[in-house]
Amino acid sequence: MARTIFCTFLQRDAEGQDFQLYPGDLGKRIYNEISKEAWGQWQKKQTMLINEKKLSMMNPGTPQTAGAGDGELPVRR
Repeated sequence: MARTIFCTFLQRDAEGQDFQLYPGDLGKRIYNEISKEAWGQWQKKQTMLINEKKLSMMNPGTPQTAGAGDGELPVRR
């Protein structure tokens, strides 16, 4: 059975993640507060930013999250 949470990004009840995506406190917050739908929206946005900025995930100098500097993460740290 799907887990329902109140998604703080969408501001409504939605289906929660199946498992914790990141380790640590940030991962716990994403698991408890961000829905699958919101996470999917973030992944599309991050992919768009990576492509637009011509970032390479193989380059150690590339930020781990493309939108982190833009404040675009679905969870505030």
